[in-house]
Amino acid sequence: MSFALSAGVTGLQAHQKMLDVAGNNLANTNTTAFKSQRIIFSELLSQTIKRASQPTNTIGGTNPQQMGSGVGIAGITPNMAQGNIVNTGNPLDLAMEGEGYFVLSDGSQLVYSRAGAFAVDANSRLVDPATGYLVQRFGTEGEADGFQVGGDSSIHVPYDATLPASATSSMRVQGNLSPDAMLDAPQTQVLQSCIAYTVGGTSPSLSTELDAVDQFASGGTLSGTITITGQKKNGTPVSDTLAVDETTTFQNVIDKLNTVFSGEATASLAEGRIVLTGASSGYSQLDLRMSCDDTDLTMPGYFKIATVGGEEVQEVNVTVYDSRGGSHVLAGAFVRTDTPSLWDMVITSVSGDVHELTSNNRRISGIRFSSTDGSYKGLDTGIGDTAKFTVTFPHDTANPQTVVVDLGTINKFDGLTQFATGRTGTSTAVIREQNGYESGALSSVSVNNEGVLIGAFSNGVKKTLAAVQIALFQNTSGLESIGNGFFVPSANSGIAVATKGLSSGAGYIHGGALEKSNTDVASEFVSMIQAQNGFQANARTIRVANDILRELTNLIR
Repeated sequence: MSFALSAGVTGLQAHQKMLDVAGNNLANTNTTAFKSQRIIFSELLSQTIKRASQPTNTIGGTNPQQMGSGVGIAGITPNMAQGNIVNTGNPLDLAMEGEGYFVLSDGSQLVYSRAGAFAVDANSRLVDPATGYLVQRFGTEGEADGFQVGGDSSIHVPYDATLPASATSSMRVQGNLSPDAMLDAPQTQVLQSCIAYTVGGTSPSLSTELDAVDQFASGGTLSGTITITGQKKNGTPVSDTLAVDETTTFQNVIDKLNTVFSGEATASLAEGRIVLTGASSGYSQLDLRMSCDDTDLTMPGYFKIATVGGEEVQEVNVTVYDSRGGSHVLAGAFVRTDTPSLWDMVITSVSGDVHELTSNNRRISGIRFSSTDGSYKGLDTGIGDTAKFTVTFPHDTANPQTVVVDLGTINKFDGLTQFATGRTGTSTAVIREQNGYESGALSSVSVNNEGVLIGAFSNGVKKTLAAVQIALFQNTSGLESIGNGFFVPSANSGIAVATKGLSSGAGYIHGGALEKSNTDVASEFVSMIQAQNGFQANARTIRVANDILRELTNLIR
């Protein structure tokens, strides 16, 4: 009877544990990223009553006779299956889909969790708000822009940060330039001074029309030299000077320009602006710049190209930024030259205050295409030459701003192309993007599938702030729970391998979502019924054994 009683007791104990496990699973039905557990029973060591014997020539062998001593708990193992992922709307809530654990620090050790209900504390650090543990980052993302501090593995979310302005240094163009499309009529190049002059005074301003006989400076002490530089329609350079004083009139300037560009263009004055009109239509490199060594007289830093000369012109524009974040609309045009499969790109105007834009710095000459397949072949001046513009702004005249133009890959079709569209067709080339921006403040944060925090700034720029660190383990079932949804490695889990989402076997990271508990309520109810039935059966074993013992003691009465 002792075997029955002891076995029954082990059965009661084991099924009590089974009920405890099921109860804990059900209690954590709504715990974020909770991993349910299951209990595994095993038979206890049996007592051998009679050993087995081997067969002989005269008699067969016998099996061993053993008596079991009950049941024990072989293990309580977590079910590491994926829980359902639900959207929360909070961008800093993170959910893992697949392998991996978020890494946090309590100041003395690293802990690991699937629960990603994170928030930002008063020091702008990403934390688990329930415990204050710091979420750890991976790699160097965000350090170059100063969002993260080198050597500090915690994640800073800089809502108070201001992104400084960045000057435009590159732009990319894409699209087709038609080799056979034609304008309704060939255009004649027309230049117009970027500033307008008013009657009297020494300072230019955008105001009323200036009469051709009015002086530059009425009653002033103007004394200096106007330098005239530029180029003719065919690109031949021109240069001349004009001495000026307080008696010099605009008509004197117009007369001088007509002399310099005799037979090439006609100079005039319209609404306070100096205008230079080419003598003939078609492709033209006509350009003009004027300067004066007397600071009392401001001359145009460049002339706008009001009309681009040519038979096919594709106008483009883009907003660019100077080093202070000031925005300027850069207007340009692609113009087909007189040489087949050869184009120019020229800056026609730049809005706002411009100190200087010279002929050599506003035109990219000789953009060549294959006459066979229309692919981009590089610049005519030499394949591989850099296409660029240079503009000088008044606030930083010592540092002209160079903008490199990506025209495409040589012998490829990823940038500009030249495909036939027919005489009535059109070109489609545009400026796709540029890399400058004004200053801005961080307005929102999102997390991509790699666990990279992306900051959206008020100026429309997006920057990488940091990458959430993900830990992988060889045996996740071997992790040891320390409460609050945290785990630490054990002797059988393997060491943590740091990575980020979608790398080295790590799963997806969902921003604005949380992983739910993987407890299956129906299965746990069945487990409770099984635990109850097992407990009752073992209790009945003890009762029956007790009744038999009672009957045995009654034999002596």
